[in-house]
Amino acid sequence: MISREMEQRLLLLSLENFSNKQTPVFLRSQLTHLLSRMFHCVSCDWFLQGVHPRIVVEGFEQAKAKTLEVMDSLKVKYAMDREMLINVARTSLRTKLAQHTADILTESIVDAVLAVKRADDPIDLHMVEIMQMQHKIDTETKLVKGIVMDHGARHPDMKKSVTNAFILTCNVSLEYEKSEVNAGFFYKSATEREKLVAAERKFTDDKVNKIIELKKSVCKGNDNGFVVINQKGIDPISLTMLANEGIVALRRAKRRNMERIPLACGGFAVNSVDDLTPECLGKAGSVYEYTLGEEKFTFVEDIPNPQSVTILLKGPNKHTLTQLKDAVHDGLRAVKNAIDDGCLLPGAGAFEIAVHAALTEFKSSVKGRARLGVQAYADALLVIPKVLAQNSGFDPQETLVKLQEEHKESGQPVGVDVSTGEALVPADAGIWDNFCVKKQIVDSSTVIATNLLLVDEIMRAGMSSLKG
Repeated sequence: MISREMEQRLLLLSLENFSNKQTPVFLRSQLTHLLSRMFHCVSCDWFLQGVHPRIVVEGFEQAKAKTLEVMDSLKVKYAMDREMLINVARTSLRTKLAQHTADILTESIVDAVLAVKRADDPIDLHMVEIMQMQHKIDTETKLVKGIVMDHGARHPDMKKSVTNAFILTCNVSLEYEKSEVNAGFFYKSATEREKLVAAERKFTDDKVNKIIELKKSVCKGNDNGFVVINQKGIDPISLTMLANEGIVALRRAKRRNMERIPLACGGFAVNSVDDLTPECLGKAGSVYEYTLGEEKFTFVEDIPNPQSVTILLKGPNKHTLTQLKDAVHDGLRAVKNAIDDGCLLPGAGAFEIAVHAALTEFKSSVKGRARLGVQAYADALLVIPKVLAQNSGFDPQETLVKLQEEHKESGQPVGVDVSTGEALVPADAGIWDNFCVKKQIVDSSTVIATNLLLVDEIMRAGMSSLKG
C-alpha cells in the first residue's frame, strides 16, 4: 500500500500533463479537488478491512457510467444566441476576475467569437488576437473590431493617421539583398561604378515603383489613404520612396497577421509584385499609429464585417495583464465549447448534487463490495459544492445539507448561491457549465484515480517480470 507522501507525488505527476495553459483554470482546479477526494474516500481503513483496490475500481467504473448517463439527462439544449453565450462567458470569467472586470470583458469575448465564426466551418480562435498594452486600468480593456499590431511605420515622414485606406498585404522583399554567390565588380572610373550601383539598385526600385503605380491607379481623384503591410523587410531608400508618395509602410509584420489582415479587411496577401491588382487590396476606414512610451501600436479599424478581431488588454502592471490574458483565453474557449456542444449543464455545483443523489439511489442496485466504490465516487463529487461554499465564506456542511434538501423537495438541479449561501436554480441565474468540460473532468479523474489505486499491482507486476 502506498504512503501519503507517495500518493501526493503520484497525484502531482498524474496532473502534470493536464496542467497546461490550454486547459481552463476552473477545469484544472475541479479535477484536482475531485481526484484528491476520490482517492481519500477510499482510505487505507478499507484496505485494512480487506477491500481490494480492484473492487473499488470496479465500483468506480459503474459509478462513472451512471454519472455519464445522468449527465446526458441533465444537459439542456439551446440555440446559442448572444444572450446565452454571455451567460456562459460570465460564468467562466467570474471564477477568475473581479465581478465588475468580468462583466466588462464578457461582451467583448462573445462578440469576438461571433465575429470569427463562419457558417459550416469550425471556429478558429487564433483569429482572435490578444494584444497587451501596459497602460491605464484593467476595466479599459476593449474589443477592437479590426487589427492591432505592436509596431508602427519606420519612416519619420510617413503619416500617423489615414482614413478610407486601401490595405496591401504582401510578403515581398523590398530591400537590397546580397547575392548568394560571391561576385566582384571591376570598374575603371567613378561613372562606371555609379552605373553598376544603379543597376544593382534598380531590381529593388522596380518592385517599389509597381506598388506606387498601384497606389496611383486606385487613389486617383480621391483622398483615400494607402497602407503597405509587409512580412519581409523594407530598406530606408524604399521607405523614402513610399513616404514621398504618401504611402504608409509597415515592415516585418508577424506571420499570423498575414492571414488575419485579409480576413479583417478583405483582399488577399501577395507574394510577388507581379500579382498586384486592385482586387488584392483590403479596405479600412481608419488606420492610425498610437505611441506609448517607446512602444508603437498600429490600429486598423472601422471595418464593416471583420472576420478577425483583436481584444486589447490594458492594465497597470504585468501581473494584471497576465491575469487578464489567462481569463480571456478561458472565456474564449468556454464560448467556443458552448457553440460546438449545442448544450449546457447547470453550474454552481448543481450537476454534482444531482449526480450524488442519483448515485446514492443507484448504489442499492450494485451487488457486493463494489458499492463501496460507488459511494466513494458519489462522496467525492460533493467536493465541488463544498469548495464553492467554503470560498464564499459559508459553512460547507450546512450549505450542502440545504442543497440536498432543496434538490430532494423540488426535483430540479440546484446550486450554491455564493452571495447568500442558500440554494438557487442555476438556469434562472444564468450560471452554466460546458458539457464537454464536465465530461472531461469525469473521464480524466476516474482514469487517474484508478491508476493510483492500482499502482501497487502495477509495481508488483513489474517486479515479477524483472525476476522472471
